Amino acid sequence: MSLLTNVMDHSLDEGYAEAAARKKAEGTGGMPKTLRAKLGLAVGLVLAALVVTVGAAQARVAAPVVAKEREELVDRIDRETEAADKLEDKVDKLRGDVSTRQREALKKSGESDQAELMGLLSGATEVHGPGVKLVVDDAKEATTGGDGDPRETTRFSDTGRVRDRDMQRVVNGLWASGAEAVSINGQRLTALSAIRAAGDAILVDNKPLVPPYTVLAVGDGKRLSSRFQNSADGLYLHALQENFGIRTAISVEEDLRLPAAPSVIVRTAQPRTEKGTS
Repeated sequence: MSLLTNVMDHSLDEGYAEAAARKKAEGTGGMPKTLRAKLGLAVGLVLAALVVTVGAAQARVAAPVVAKEREELVDRIDRETEAADKLEDKVDKLRGDVSTRQREALKKSGESDQAELMGLLSGATEVHGPGVKLVVDDAKEATTGGDGDPRETTRFSDTGRVRDRDMQRVVNGLWASGAEAVSINGQRLTALSAIRAAGDAILVDNKPLVPPYTVLAVGDGKRLSSRFQNSADGLYLHALQENFGIRTAISVEEDLRLPAAPSVIVRTAQPRTEKGTS
Protein backbone atom coordinates (compact mmCIF):
# COMPACT_ATOMS: atom_id res chain seq x y z
CA MET A 1 0.00 0.00 0.00
CA SER A 2 2.89 2.38 0.68
CA LEU A 3 4.09 1.91 -2.97
CA LEU A 4 0.68 2.77 -4.40
CA THR A 5 0.44 5.79 -2.15
CA ASN A 6 3.88 6.98 -3.30
CA VAL A 7 2.92 6.58 -7.00
CA MET A 8 -0.28 8.56 -6.52
CA ASP A 9 1.48 11.34 -4.64
CA HIS A 10 4.45 11.53 -7.04
CA SER A 11 3.02 10.79 -10.54
CA LEU A 12 5.81 12.78 -12.30
CA ASP A 13 9.29 11.38 -12.08
CA GLU A 14 11.70 13.58 -10.22
CA GLY A 15 14.09 13.57 -13.16
CA TYR A 16 11.43 15.05 -15.47
CA ALA A 17 10.62 17.64 -12.79
CA GLU A 18 14.27 18.67 -12.56
CA ALA A 19 14.62 18.94 -16.36
CA ALA A 20 11.51 21.11 -16.64
CA ALA A 21 12.73 23.34 -13.83
CA ARG A 22 16.16 23.68 -15.47
CA LYS A 23 14.69 24.63 -18.90
CA LYS A 24 12.41 27.15 -17.23
CA ALA A 25 15.38 28.71 -15.43
CA GLU A 26 17.43 28.84 -18.66
CA GLY A 27 14.54 30.38 -20.62
CA THR A 28 14.37 27.51 -23.14
CA GLY A 29 11.05 26.23 -21.97
CA GLY A 30 7.79 27.22 -23.60
CA MET A 31 5.16 25.90 -25.91
CA PRO A 32 5.53 22.60 -27.69
CA LYS A 33 7.08 22.50 -31.19
CA THR A 34 3.84 21.44 -32.82
CA LEU A 35 2.12 24.55 -31.60
CA ARG A 36 4.99 26.69 -32.85
CA ALA A 37 4.68 25.12 -36.25
CA LYS A 38 0.99 25.83 -36.34
CA LEU A 39 1.54 29.44 -35.39
CA GLY A 40 4.29 29.78 -38.03
CA LEU A 41 2.01 28.37 -40.70
CA ALA A 42 -0.75 30.74 -39.64
CA VAL A 43 1.61 33.72 -39.83
CA GLY A 44 2.76 32.59 -43.30
CA LEU A 45 -0.82 32.31 -44.52
CA VAL A 46 -1.60 35.76 -43.19
CA LEU A 47 1.42 37.21 -45.00
CA ALA A 48 0.48 35.44 -48.25
CA ALA A 49 -3.08 36.74 -48.01
CA LEU A 50 -1.70 40.21 -47.40
CA VAL A 51 0.52 40.02 -50.50
CA VAL A 52 -2.37 38.80 -52.67
CA THR A 53 -4.63 41.53 -51.32
CA VAL A 54 -2.04 44.23 -52.01
CA GLY A 55 -1.43 42.86 -55.54
CA ALA A 56 -5.14 42.82 -56.31
CA ALA A 57 -5.50 46.38 -55.05
CA GLN A 58 -2.59 47.52 -57.23
CA ALA A 59 -4.09 45.72 -60.24
CA ARG A 60 -7.40 47.48 -59.72
CA VAL A 61 -5.60 50.79 -59.52
CA ALA A 62 -3.55 50.10 -62.68
CA ALA A 63 -6.45 48.64 -64.71
CA PRO A 64 -7.81 52.01 -65.91
CA VAL A 65 -4.31 53.05 -67.01
CA VAL A 66 -3.79 49.84 -69.00
CA ALA A 67 -7.24 50.13 -70.58
CA LYS A 68 -6.51 53.72 -71.57
CA GLU A 69 -3.17 52.78 -73.12
CA ARG A 70 -4.82 49.94 -75.06
CA GLU A 71 -7.55 52.25 -76.33
CA GLU A 72 -4.95 54.79 -77.45
CA LEU A 73 -3.01 52.05 -79.26
CA VAL A 74 -6.15 50.84 -81.05
CA ASP A 75 -6.98 54.42 -82.09
CA ARG A 76 -3.45 54.89 -83.39
CA ILE A 77 -3.65 51.69 -85.44
CA ASP A 78 -6.99 52.80 -86.91
CA ARG A 79 -5.57 56.21 -87.83
CA GLU A 80 -2.48 54.71 -89.46
CA THR A 81 -4.60 52.18 -91.38
CA GLU A 82 -6.88 54.95 -92.64
CA ALA A 83 -3.86 56.99 -93.70
CA ALA A 84 -2.38 54.00 -95.53
CA ASP A 85 -5.68 53.41 -97.35
CA LYS A 86 -5.78 57.05 -98.45
CA LEU A 87 -2.21 56.85 -99.73
CA GLU A 88 -3.02 53.67 -101.64
CA ASP A 89 -6.05 55.34 -103.24
CA LYS A 90 -3.87 58.30 -104.17
CA VAL A 91 -1.29 56.00 -105.76
CA ASP A 92 -4.00 54.28 -107.80
CA LYS A 93 -5.30 57.64 -109.02
CA LEU A 94 -1.82 58.78 -109.97
CA ARG A 95 -1.21 55.54 -111.85
CA GLY A 96 -4.45 56.01 -113.72
CA ASP A 97 -3.47 59.58 -114.58
CA VAL A 98 -0.11 58.39 -115.89
CA SER A 99 -1.78 55.74 -118.03
CA THR A 100 -4.21 58.29 -119.45
CA ARG A 101 -1.40 60.69 -120.34
CA GLN A 102 0.56 57.88 -121.98
CA ARG A 103 -2.41 56.98 -124.17
CA GLU A 104 -2.97 60.61 -125.10
CA ALA A 105 0.70 61.02 -126.01
CA LEU A 106 0.58 57.96 -128.28
CA LYS A 107 -2.57 59.22 -129.99
CA LYS A 108 -0.98 62.62 -130.65
CA SER A 109 1.97 60.90 -132.26
CA GLY A 110 -0.33 59.69 -135.04
CA GLU A 111 -0.04 56.01 -134.10
CA SER A 112 -3.50 55.50 -132.60
CA ASP A 113 -3.95 51.99 -134.02
CA GLN A 114 -0.61 50.89 -132.68
CA ALA A 115 -1.38 52.61 -129.37
CA GLU A 116 -4.63 50.65 -129.02
CA LEU A 117 -2.82 47.40 -129.77
CA MET A 118 -0.06 48.21 -127.31
CA GLY A 119 -2.63 49.17 -124.69
CA LEU A 120 -4.47 45.89 -125.23
CA LEU A 121 -1.37 43.74 -125.05
CA SER A 122 0.12 45.57 -122.07
CA GLY A 123 -3.17 45.75 -120.16
CA ALA A 124 -3.04 49.54 -120.01
CA THR A 125 -6.56 49.99 -121.42
CA GLU A 126 -9.97 48.59 -120.54
CA VAL A 127 -11.19 45.91 -122.92
CA HIS A 128 -14.48 44.16 -123.61
CA GLY A 129 -15.63 41.42 -125.92
CA PRO A 130 -16.63 37.76 -126.03
CA GLY A 131 -14.72 35.23 -124.06
CA VAL A 132 -14.76 32.70 -121.24
CA LYS A 133 -15.70 32.98 -117.59
CA LEU A 134 -14.01 30.41 -115.35
CA VAL A 135 -14.81 30.18 -111.63
CA VAL A 136 -12.46 28.19 -109.38
CA ASP A 137 -13.33 27.66 -105.71
CA ASP A 138 -12.11 25.67 -102.71
CA ALA A 139 -13.76 22.38 -101.84
CA LYS A 140 -16.80 22.59 -99.57
CA GLU A 141 -14.90 20.96 -96.69
CA ALA A 142 -11.52 22.51 -97.36
CA THR A 143 -8.90 22.39 -94.60
CA THR A 144 -5.77 24.43 -94.06
CA GLY A 145 -3.33 21.55 -93.95
CA GLY A 146 -2.64 17.91 -93.24
CA ASP A 147 0.10 15.41 -92.56
CA GLY A 148 1.86 14.01 -95.58
CA ASP A 149 0.63 16.62 -98.07
CA PRO A 150 1.09 14.94 -101.47
CA ARG A 151 1.50 18.31 -103.14
CA GLU A 152 5.18 18.20 -102.26
CA THR A 153 5.71 15.54 -104.91
CA THR A 154 2.61 15.36 -107.14
CA ARG A 155 1.69 19.07 -107.21
CA PHE A 156 -1.82 18.24 -105.98
CA SER A 157 -3.36 19.07 -102.63
CA ASP A 158 -5.30 16.86 -100.27
CA THR A 159 -6.57 19.92 -98.40
CA GLY A 160 -9.19 20.98 -100.94
CA ARG A 161 -7.79 24.52 -101.14
CA VAL A 162 -6.87 26.29 -104.36
CA ARG A 163 -3.19 27.23 -104.40
CA ASP A 164 -1.24 29.89 -106.24
CA ARG A 165 0.37 27.39 -108.58
CA ASP A 166 -3.09 26.09 -109.50
CA MET A 167 -4.11 29.57 -110.61
CA GLN A 168 -0.80 29.99 -112.41
CA ARG A 169 -1.54 26.91 -114.49
CA VAL A 170 -5.09 28.07 -115.16
CA VAL A 171 -3.96 31.48 -116.41
CA ASN A 172 -1.09 30.09 -118.48
CA GLY A 173 -3.47 27.57 -120.00
CA LEU A 174 -5.89 30.34 -121.01
CA TRP A 175 -3.10 32.40 -122.56
CA ALA A 176 -1.86 29.36 -124.48
CA SER A 177 -5.42 28.61 -125.64
CA GLY A 178 -5.77 32.01 -127.30
CA ALA A 179 -6.88 34.48 -124.63
CA GLU A 180 -6.22 38.11 -125.54
CA ALA A 181 -6.75 39.58 -122.06
CA VAL A 182 -7.16 37.94 -118.64
CA SER A 183 -8.22 39.13 -115.19
CA ILE A 184 -8.70 37.43 -111.81
CA ASN A 185 -11.27 38.89 -109.42
CA GLY A 186 -11.03 42.22 -111.21
CA GLN A 187 -7.21 42.29 -111.27
CA ARG A 188 -5.97 42.66 -114.85
CA LEU A 189 -2.96 40.53 -115.68
CA THR A 190 0.00 41.76 -117.70
CA ALA A 191 3.30 40.35 -118.85
CA LEU A 192 4.79 41.49 -115.54
CA SER A 193 2.03 40.15 -113.28
CA ALA A 194 2.88 37.70 -110.53
CA ILE A 195 0.60 35.16 -108.84
CA ARG A 196 2.05 34.27 -105.48
CA ALA A 197 0.98 32.93 -102.08
CA ALA A 198 1.21 34.44 -98.61
CA GLY A 199 0.15 31.77 -96.15
CA ASP A 200 -3.23 30.52 -97.33
CA ALA A 201 -3.95 33.68 -99.35
CA ILE A 202 -3.34 34.09 -103.08
CA LEU A 203 -1.83 37.39 -104.20
CA VAL A 204 -2.04 38.89 -107.68
CA ASP A 205 0.46 41.72 -108.04
CA ASN A 206 0.67 41.83 -104.21
CA LYS A 207 -3.08 42.26 -103.81
CA PRO A 208 -4.84 39.49 -101.84
CA LEU A 209 -7.77 37.68 -103.43
CA VAL A 210 -10.67 35.91 -101.75
CA PRO A 211 -12.24 32.73 -103.17
CA PRO A 212 -14.10 32.02 -105.33
CA TYR A 213 -11.61 33.07 -107.99
CA THR A 214 -13.36 34.41 -111.09
CA VAL A 215 -11.14 34.35 -114.16
CA LEU A 216 -12.27 36.34 -117.21
CA ALA A 217 -10.55 35.76 -120.53
CA VAL A 218 -11.40 37.74 -123.66
CA GLY A 219 -11.14 35.86 -126.95
CA ASP A 220 -13.05 33.52 -129.24
CA GLY A 221 -15.32 32.10 -126.53
CA LYS A 222 -16.20 28.66 -127.91
CA ARG A 223 -12.78 27.98 -129.32
CA LEU A 224 -11.06 29.27 -126.19
CA SER A 225 -13.21 27.10 -123.92
CA SER A 226 -12.71 23.97 -126.01
CA ARG A 227 -8.96 24.39 -126.38
CA PHE A 228 -8.46 25.13 -122.68
CA GLN A 229 -10.49 22.16 -121.43
CA ASN A 230 -8.57 19.81 -123.75
CA SER A 231 -5.19 21.23 -122.83
CA ALA A 232 -2.83 19.84 -120.18
CA ASP A 233 -3.72 22.70 -117.84
CA GLY A 234 -7.45 22.12 -118.33
CA LEU A 235 -6.98 18.42 -117.56
CA TYR A 236 -4.95 19.39 -114.48
CA LEU A 237 -7.87 21.50 -113.24
CA HIS A 238 -10.26 18.64 -113.95
CA ALA A 239 -8.06 16.28 -111.91
CA LEU A 240 -8.20 18.72 -108.97
CA GLN A 241 -11.96 18.66 -109.21
CA GLU A 242 -12.25 14.88 -109.39
CA ASN A 243 -9.69 14.00 -106.73
CA PHE A 244 -9.88 16.82 -104.19
CA GLY A 245 -13.30 18.36 -104.59
CA ILE A 246 -12.13 21.73 -105.90
CA ARG A 247 -15.15 23.33 -107.56
CA THR A 248 -14.93 24.72 -111.10
CA ALA A 249 -17.40 26.15 -113.60
CA ILE A 250 -16.67 27.41 -117.10
CA SER A 251 -19.02 29.24 -119.43
CA VAL A 252 -18.87 31.07 -122.74
CA GLU A 253 -19.87 34.73 -122.46
CA GLU A 254 -21.01 37.15 -125.16
CA ASP A 255 -19.47 40.27 -123.63
CA LEU A 256 -16.89 40.51 -120.88
CA ARG A 257 -15.43 43.73 -119.51
CA LEU A 258 -11.94 43.76 -118.06
CA PRO A 259 -10.48 46.79 -116.26
CA ALA A 260 -7.16 48.34 -117.11
CA ALA A 261 -4.12 47.31 -115.14
CA PRO A 262 -2.14 49.83 -113.09
CA SER A 263 0.52 51.61 -115.09
CA VAL A 264 3.37 49.25 -115.91
CA ILE A 265 6.84 50.51 -115.02
CA VAL A 266 9.51 49.00 -117.27
CA ARG A 267 12.87 49.34 -115.55
CA THR A 268 15.25 47.79 -118.09
CA ALA A 269 13.91 48.10 -121.65
CA GLN A 270 14.51 51.31 -123.60
CA PRO A 271 12.52 52.67 -126.57
CA ARG A 272 14.16 52.35 -129.96
CA THR A 273 15.22 55.61 -131.53
CA GLU A 274 15.90 56.16 -135.22
CA LYS A 275 19.41 57.32 -136.00
CA GLY A 276 19.62 60.63 -137.79
CA THR A 277 20.72 60.63 -141.40
CA SER A 278 23.42 62.94 -142.61
